Amino acid sequence: MNYTNEAAEKVAAILLEIKAIKLSPNNPFTWASGLRSPIYCDNRVALSYPEKRTYIKNQLSAAIKDKFEGVEVIAGVATAGVPQGALVADELGLPFVYIRSSAKAHGMTNKIEGKLNEGEKVVVIEDLISTGKSSLNAVDAIRDAGAEVMGMVAIFTYGLDIAEKNFLDKECSLVALSDYNAMISKAVADNYVTSEDEMSLLEWRKDPKKWSDNIQ
Repeated sequence: MNYTNEAAEKVAAILLEIKAIKLSPNNPFTWASGLRSPIYCDNRVALSYPEKRTYIKNQLSAAIKDKFEGVEVIAGVATAGVPQGALVADELGLPFVYIRSSAKAHGMTNKIEGKLNEGEKVVVIEDLISTGKSSLNAVDAIRDAGAEVMGMVAIFTYGLDIAEKNFLDKECSLVALSDYNAMISKAVADNYVTSEDEMSLLEWRKDPKKWSDNIQ
C-alpha cells in the first residue's frame, strides 16, 4: 500500500526528475536476472540531492510513526537501504542496524551489523521492491536473531504480483511511498513518455517475463 496519494505523486515526480527512474520501452534495460525491462530504478541517486533526500527521509519517517507505533530499531537492507535507513533512524532518534545480503566471510561473520537485542521491535527500510526476495531475506535474518519485524517501508515498489505473494507468505506488511502506477501516471502527465509508451509500460507490469520474451 502507498503511504499517501500526495507522497506517491511527489516521490514519483522526484524520482523521474532526477532520473533515478529511467523509462525506455523501445530500448529496454537488462536486469541482472537477464529479464528485459522498460524501467530502471536506482533510488540512491536521490542521496545526491539534499532537498529531495530530506523529503524522502521525512516521508519514510512519517510513515513509520503513522503505521508502526512502538518501533524500537530501524534496519536498513544492504546496500541501497542502508543510507536511507540511517537517515530515518537519525530523524526518529532510534538505534540503527543493517542487514548484509550474506554473512561476512571474515571477522565476526555477522549478517546483522550493529546491536540488535532479542525481542526488539524493528521496522525495515528498503529503497526498491521488485520481487521482494532480497528484502525478505533481511526480514528472515532479523527474525532469526529473535527480534520482531513490525513491517517494511520502501521508497518505491514495482507492485508486481510475485512481490505481493512473497510478502503475504512471510506475513510482513509493506508500506511504499510510491509505486509503479503512480509513477506511470506522473510520467504521462509530465510528458516523460507518450501514451503509446504507456501501453507498453502497463503490459510489462502485467507480465514482465512475457513482455521481456516478446522484446527479444
